[in-house]
Amino acid sequence: MKQLPSYSKLEELGLQAKKRHLASLFNDDTDRFTEFSAKLPGLVLDYSKQNVTQEERKTLLNLAEEANLSEWINKLFSGEKVNHTEDRAAGHTALRDLKNPKPEVKNEWSKMEALVDRIHTKQLRGFSGKAITDVVNIGVGGSDLGPLMVTHALKGVRTPHAPELHFVSTLDGKQLQRVLKTLSAETTLFIVASKSFTTIDTLSLAKTAKEWIEAYSTTESGTMQHFIGVSTNAPMMKEWGLLPEHQLLFWDWVGGRFSLWSTIGLTIALQQGMQGYMAFLQGANEMDEHFRNVPFEDNVAVLLGLISVWNINFLNLAGQAILPYDSRLKYLASYLEQLVMESNGKHVTRSGEKVDYRTCPILWGEVGPNAQHAFYQLMHQGTERVMADFILYAQAHGNTERHTFHHNLNIANCLAQSRALMVGQKGENPHKDYPGGQVSNTLLFDKLDAKHLGMMIALYEHSVFVQSVIWDINPFDQWGVELGKKIAMEILEKIESKDTSNLDSSTQGILETIWNTQNEN
Repeated sequence: MKQLPSYSKLEELGLQAKKRHLASLFNDDTDRFTEFSAKLPGLVLDYSKQNVTQEERKTLLNLAEEANLSEWINKLFSGEKVNHTEDRAAGHTALRDLKNPKPEVKNEWSKMEALVDRIHTKQLRGFSGKAITDVVNIGVGGSDLGPLMVTHALKGVRTPHAPELHFVSTLDGKQLQRVLKTLSAETTLFIVASKSFTTIDTLSLAKTAKEWIEAYSTTESGTMQHFIGVSTNAPMMKEWGLLPEHQLLFWDWVGGRFSLWSTIGLTIALQQGMQGYMAFLQGANEMDEHFRNVPFEDNVAVLLGLISVWNINFLNLAGQAILPYDSRLKYLASYLEQLVMESNGKHVTRSGEKVDYRTCPILWGEVGPNAQHAFYQLMHQGTERVMADFILYAQAHGNTERHTFHHNLNIANCLAQSRALMVGQKGENPHKDYPGGQVSNTLLFDKLDAKHLGMMIALYEHSVFVQSVIWDINPFDQWGVELGKKIAMEILEKIESKDTSNLDSSTQGILETIWNTQNEN
């Protein structure tokens, strides 16, 4: 990045920007919103509360051109192997191309639709002949975070035929046991979601679920009526015993954190019906078309990505807060943590050279009203300078007078916080001083439904891609995740053999303390 011509100019502009107060930009331009906002049908991005001027924005757009962003966008959508360390494409956008779907994608849609129809019409029955009423999704990472976030957000608008959905991801087993205590083995279906179908966390939980069904079922065929597999690994699904009609595929060109657009999104289709699931894909596809075709100066995904680069690399902001003002987006921050930090948490360029600039924010968040009584204190009066995304919806969730009141109060809280962070306030003593100057975006969507939620997720995906192009890193691998898995298996062998040789003293000490405690009890 540093070799790009605009970099040095942005460094100079950044030094100037650090000296000014954000509120002064509004004093200089009373119609700043018009100049520093962008939109497409269903969405407005307001970035007027960013500490950026027209000159700085123009230079950022020049930086994008110098980094060949247009070329990289074409590579992404044309199916080139942009994930060079794993020698594969990143084809998640092809999963939501409704006009020209890949034949293999279209085939899996048909298989999904058949399963959804069987469950909705009570035709999928368990070992005792009773219809399925509850579905438990077993998966970790992308096989859990995306479907969990989306189905929680859209729970209030689910199809009337939808089963109850449950999600299990923690390996300690307590989460699964709590869920099983509330369910009937006769009417429960498990979705075993794993890209490789070798992930020990997922398969261990799946084995426990299978043993639970086997305690009631008298036949193997009856037991397997209660399981659906979703994976890239058809042979392993077959080996596990899954029925052919209960196997859904996706492909190695679909990264785990992008897999909710694939058959991993089966729970979304079960909740929303295939029509609702297709609306979810349609919203993402509309964002794809916007990203591909709209000039950078009006492109919401490009602008969102470039503003992050400006904040991270030239204003030295390390933290990013995701602040949705809608309780239905309870799991959004967790989902975006994986999308952003697993994608861009890299320390080498595409050519393998170590970077000498920051490449990723530390991202966290919470539903706005809860966050106001938690970490907003740091944002208003702490020593950390933080960038934030406020997410808001124009339409209320309900049409009664009480719904309208609560919605207006929610809007007031959101706008008050972004304004307070921006302007600050001088108090009668130092304890009541609010420095202000904290930057933020506001993303205003028409409403929270499947289509607009798909649009929002795709927006963040593309903004992450824009950042990766500027930073010259590969956002589609995740080798840092693999090391911990490898060492975990090595330590598991040590635990089973009660052998602590060749381990560091910390790990040895903890294991020996655990064993001593277990022996005492």
